[in-house]
Amino acid sequence: MKRVAIDPRPDWQATAVQYGFRFHSVNGEPYWDESAYYTFTLEQIERDIEAPTGELHHMAMSLVAEVIASEALMKQLAIPEPYWDWIAESWRRRQPHLYGRMDLVYDGTGPAKLYELNYDTPTSIYEAAFFQWIWLEEQQQRGLLSRDADQYNQLQELLVLAFATIGKSLRRPLYFTAVRHSLEDQGTIEYLRDCATQAGVHGDMIAIEDIGLSRQGTFTDLRNNVIGTLFKLYPLEHLFADQYGPHLPRSGLQLIEPPWKAVLSNKGIMPLMWQRYPGHPNLLPAFFDEQPSEPLPPGWVRKPLFSREGANVQIALPDGEYISSPGRYTQCPVIRQAFHPLPRFEGGYPLIGSWVVGDTPAGMGIREDATLITRDTSRFVPHVIAA
Repeated sequence: MKRVAIDPRPDWQATAVQYGFRFHSVNGEPYWDESAYYTFTLEQIERDIEAPTGELHHMAMSLVAEVIASEALMKQLAIPEPYWDWIAESWRRRQPHLYGRMDLVYDGTGPAKLYELNYDTPTSIYEAAFFQWIWLEEQQQRGLLSRDADQYNQLQELLVLAFATIGKSLRRPLYFTAVRHSLEDQGTIEYLRDCATQAGVHGDMIAIEDIGLSRQGTFTDLRNNVIGTLFKLYPLEHLFADQYGPHLPRSGLQLIEPPWKAVLSNKGIMPLMWQRYPGHPNLLPAFFDEQPSEPLPPGWVRKPLFSREGANVQIALPDGEYISSPGRYTQCPVIRQAFHPLPRFEGGYPLIGSWVVGDTPAGMGIREDATLITRDTSRFVPHVIAA
């Protein structure tokens, strides 16, 4: 694993606009960063990223039935009780899921370690699946990358296949929704809608602020048509807390990601995995914070159960230094996880997002931050598999 400097395409911003990548920069700073790329060997990808991703996904999925059958575990994950039966029923019916991202720390020399699962509203799928592949092809055409260079990236074809597979089980009409004014979220659902269209599964887009509730308790679009299936880039825990949340279990609305993903999108899944697979080479010791007697190696990381984009993360470094990030999750239960630092490269600290589509490892993207906490100000850096 190496970080290699490369000349950016002189027209990369125009190319981004051409392909609908409207969030390529944030607050005037590049989010997409092609001044460098990370390079891996095929063995590193297959042995250290792809294979562990499949195994970790299987381990996580094996916990869902156990958690939803246990009131104690559902309480420990801080999932509101009014939604328990609805979540359990969605699992019993095996309501289809689309994708998820697990965040891995890897330096090229040892087993990748799982930081957390992002299995409800994972972002960076457009840049991982599509735009970094465009970058690869165009840099090969310009002669800056070898024609034999490749990428760990089957994301788009697997997304299209996944939509084709689950399409018949989706209630119609299908809508894709996100917060109206988030360029990143709107760009993400636009891309996923395009993947669905390629699979012959057609849907419309709607801002989540425009979804209504009928007198019958069904969710409706702006024309008062009942929505059958909603792909929502909006966290389940936010839906639970919203005004219309209590109507979800009886609304007949099908969700992607399905309600049972509330179990896997919760940081509490990390101590549960560690309890059931202690010592697994790809897991870090993790514990619920109300268990202070559990030993951790020198240094630890404290995370709220529902934290996103690195918010409210606290790190106690082995040398006694503390690092923390601000955020909104100040009243949320937390876990502690053993400290395992991201590797340091010239551009910062890279975090690997390893994707699963359906139940299949599918590709990866790399976000790079200036600090040990990967936040919403991180940059996306492409990668290649060296020939």
